[in-house]
Amino acid sequence: MIEAFNERNFAMVDELTSSDFVEHTHGYKGREAHRQFLNMHVKGFPDFNMGTEHVVAEGDNVWVRFKVTGTHTGEFHGLTSTGAKVTFASVQMYRIVDGKIAECWAVSDSVEFLRQLGVTEYTEKAKKLFPE
Repeated sequence: MIEAFNERNFAMVDELTSSDFVEHTHGYKGREAHRQFLNMHVKGFPDFNMGTEHVVAEGDNVWVRFKVTGTHTGEFHGLTSTGAKVTFASVQMYRIVDGKIAECWAVSDSVEFLRQLGVTEYTEKAKKLFPE
């Protein structure tokens, strides 16, 4: 799925996901909703890339840790282009059924992502606790 995303091959969604696919973190179901979610990222970050750093598979679960990079040059969740370059970490867990992704959970460093976009910033206290 990550490779298909990086290649912008969203036709692969049907081949890689089950017909009842559920994305729990962002709260949507189905292949078409997944294609729309992927397209939203590409519209906001045309160079959006997920670099796989580690994969663990056990039973019907696969965990993938990756580094996300991109440049915000288009609208994303109503935020007009900031030109900001972002880099943040993410982990996704997939449940596989009959060779297809049936469910997905994601944990991303959203605070760092939003900070890099300039839509949130650390307080003075946080800057002391978490120096850049």
